[in-house]
Amino acid sequence: MPAPYLTAPISSDPRSALSLAAQAPTFTTSQASSWWSSLPYPLTLFLNTESQEKWTSYENLFLACLRTGDFPTAYTCLEALIARFGKTNDHILALQGLYQEATAQNMGELEEVMKAYDEVLKEDPTIFSVRKRRAALLRSVGKAAEAIADLTVLVDASPTDAEAWAELADLYLSQGGIEQAVYCLEEVLLVMPNAWNMHARLGEVVYMSAQKMEGGDQMKALAESMRRFCRSIELCDGYLRGYYGLRVTTGTLLDALQGAKKGQTTASDPLAGDLAPPSIATVKKLNELATAKLAEIARRGTAGEKGWDGYSEAELKAAKDLIDRDTQRIER
Repeated sequence: MPAPYLTAPISSDPRSALSLAAQAPTFTTSQASSWWSSLPYPLTLFLNTESQEKWTSYENLFLACLRTGDFPTAYTCLEALIARFGKTNDHILALQGLYQEATAQNMGELEEVMKAYDEVLKEDPTIFSVRKRRAALLRSVGKAAEAIADLTVLVDASPTDAEAWAELADLYLSQGGIEQAVYCLEEVLLVMPNAWNMHARLGEVVYMSAQKMEGGDQMKALAESMRRFCRSIELCDGYLRGYYGLRVTTGTLLDALQGAKKGQTTASDPLAGDLAPPSIATVKKLNELATAKLAEIARRGTAGEKGWDGYSEAELKAAKDLIDRDTQRIER
């Protein structure tokens, strides 16, 4: 099975979806023209063609075609998945709903999809894949509060569902609930302690909360944000978002620490009992490290060097803009 079929289209990069969807008709035609395609499901288990990779490919192509608007090919992929796993399979129910959402022409049709989700959950409330789709649909139509309620029910029933916690964090953040978002992201990391992207995301949210604070509370939050970004890049040495966050956070923290050194904060010590704030020297070193790494990623990623081609144009541009902006500030 070709490797590209086994990789889901990246949501932030439409090019991956376009590339994958372009290959979908060829894939589905080759599968349909095979002599074993007419055999009933149990018999296909005895063939070498029955593999997890095959059905992963079908699902990834289905998702790519939905993103690019190739609904006929998406439906062909969905039909193959239904024929293999059955209409009542939990995951297939969610994929059918996703197809109906994507092809809906108006709010009335989306409401019909919602009713279908409600019927499924009324019969079996434990089908979490459908509950997630219901929450996603609620969010897409502007009903964030109802989506939060739905996901809260889900995480109460399945507290180790990291995907649900992450979505709940994003929903809370969209409604200004920073403290709740932090809590949800911490739950994600209890389940997935080595998820570098979640460490960086938590660092971003904590940094947002620091912008509303002053004095020692702000330094405490900035230091925590910095630690999260450090953990992120420790787990993934080439994670641009982690270095970007570290560069921004250390820059702000340096200003706060230098201000405190000059006596610009209150005499009380709100950090007592907590971790001591990092030294100015340590923060400077981390700032320099992040700057150097961002410059390297921007240079080599833009040049398209082998092993440095996993970054989007938007990410590389943001990294270069950050470095250039700071350079101009220093020159002034």
